[in-house]
Amino acid sequence: MRPTSRLLQSCRITFFSRQGCGLCTQARSVLSDVWDKRPFAFKEVDIVKPESQGWRDLYDFDVPVIHIAKASSPDEIPSLSSKAVKLMHRFTVEEVMAKMDSVEK
Repeated sequence: MRPTSRLLQSCRITFFSRQGCGLCTQARSVLSDVWDKRPFAFKEVDIVKPESQGWRDLYDFDVPVIHIAKASSPDEIPSLSSKAVKLMHRFTVEEVMAKMDSVEK
């Protein structure tokens, strides 16, 4: 019997983005390439939506931003963002996977 890919997802990536952002489109492509090699739990936050005001205050000029955490970790909150394992703007598959490795240790 094989474990499902859901059970193998030991990391969660939260992707902070906005509509019409060219860098966000590139970042989605990188995350898709990472997913093909190493599945992860995924959540996207559009910082322009009213319910994301705290994230917009933090990342308005910095998107795309990803936070990488253990899949079992509680959801991120803006006041604790300084402690997050993150990558900003432009990042590669290798950089994302290296951060995932550091979170899983």
